[in-house]
Amino acid sequence: MKQFDFIVLGSGIAGLSFALQVAPHGRVAIITKKNRAESNTNYAQGGIAAVTSKEDTTEMHVRDTLEAGAGLCREDVVRTIVQEGPARIAELIELGMQFSEREIPRSDGARELDLGKEGGHSKRRILHAKDVTGREIEKALLNAVARQPQIEVFENHFAIDLITTQKLGRPGPNRCVGVYVLDKPAGVVETFASDAILLATGGCGKVYLYTTNPDIATGDGVAMAYRAGAAVANMEFIQFHPTCLYHPRAKSFLISEAVRGEGGILKTINGNEFMAGHHPLQSLAPRDIVARAIDSEMKRSGATHVLLDITHKPADFLRERFPNIYETCLRHGIDMTLEPIPVVPAAHYQCGGVLTNVDGETGIPGLYAVGEVACTGLHGANRLASNSLLEALVCAHRAGRRVLERIAPEARPVIPDWQSGRATNPDELVVIAHNWDEIRRLMWDYVGIVRTHKRLLRAQTRIANLRGEIQEFYWDFTVSSDLLELRNIALVAELIITSALARPESRGLNYNLDHPFPDPAWAQRDTILERG
Repeated sequence: MKQFDFIVLGSGIAGLSFALQVAPHGRVAIITKKNRAESNTNYAQGGIAAVTSKEDTTEMHVRDTLEAGAGLCREDVVRTIVQEGPARIAELIELGMQFSEREIPRSDGARELDLGKEGGHSKRRILHAKDVTGREIEKALLNAVARQPQIEVFENHFAIDLITTQKLGRPGPNRCVGVYVLDKPAGVVETFASDAILLATGGCGKVYLYTTNPDIATGDGVAMAYRAGAAVANMEFIQFHPTCLYHPRAKSFLISEAVRGEGGILKTINGNEFMAGHHPLQSLAPRDIVARAIDSEMKRSGATHVLLDITHKPADFLRERFPNIYETCLRHGIDMTLEPIPVVPAAHYQCGGVLTNVDGETGIPGLYAVGEVACTGLHGANRLASNSLLEALVCAHRAGRRVLERIAPEARPVIPDWQSGRATNPDELVVIAHNWDEIRRLMWDYVGIVRTHKRLLRAQTRIANLRGEIQEFYWDFTVSSDLLELRNIALVAELIITSALARPESRGLNYNLDHPFPDPAWAQRDTILERG
């Protein structure tokens, strides 16, 4: 058994920030299922929303967040995160993060932060590193982690299940005491023990057939927490990013919302602008509205995609502001300085998750959750662009502070080793591949941008049958990362469907043709699911 003072599951901005804060106070294990740089953070292009200019105010940022959240945000949480954001940004810069700057007009070479603007924001407040912000944040945090001898990183280790005193049959209040982890290269399951375990595992984009997320985003943290007895909330609110590059060889490549922030215009494949009839902000409307408008246009015309046109901007500006997007499009034969970019919506961000407070505390003592895996109440029914990295920074800091204030239990229970029983190596891996594909296609067709009650009921029946098959496979055969991910996306898919059926209205990202309007009775009402 490997014992640590703190265990972090995930190596994105939330997990690394937390680890750096607690490392001076004890030994930290960071467990990540691929290499340490592979995280949702690493793929974030746009940036971090924070009030850093004189033209902006906390009240404006709070107002924009509440408006995007469609009546479901917790205002106290929004205010806390927005107010504390600038201080956390300053700490990130001290660690070595370099945000893009620009020369101040009519000055002697002085520079200031180059703030971007994205959908739903009333002011320029997006700090960015050109269009590879997440990659630069990940690099800065990993460099800081490498300088901390108290932190040990376990790459290619897959967390299987949380260990609680209740599962161990111990008397007294339930608390989290460890986690079973598959060492993928060795093919063995190890036991990690700690009094403080942080879930920073990201979201669940791979539950859907088309997503902007990397392959790791399989909802592992939500699934593990739910199986352990923690409540999850608002899983019906899956944000679809309006603009994923439409190309057969461009896997999951996001065209940042910052392209629209700099003047990009959405058009039909015939070159006609169409957003004016959907929202006063047109192409800069909140993401849920833009995604539904594109979906409606595609269904109306039968087109497979729409166009994002920013050719009216100078070519040098586009190459300087969006070097990664420019180069990627060019590799696929698209010159964004000369022609529109073909785009299509794709699953992007999980606004719900493990129910926590703003300090990352779940309903199980010893278990914390921060970042996309958590539901704090910041995002409500629809995340405001670039608020997610802000939330991760602020809540990781607060969770670290809360963990250090806790009173550790007097004794740790003895945790038994993982038992494989009579499980054997799987005889046919085609079962895993088939069920994986069926779940993702089912979710895309029946539980996508626009939903109906009938489609949701069909999805519920199908997913129940699939979960039965997968559970039987799980008990009969030795575990592998593919099987574990399949088990997790099946459970998360069921949670999304159950949550969508439980909300009889359209609000934010949950748009149901059978209930096309918001119900005032459901404002400020979370959809909370707990394992019976």
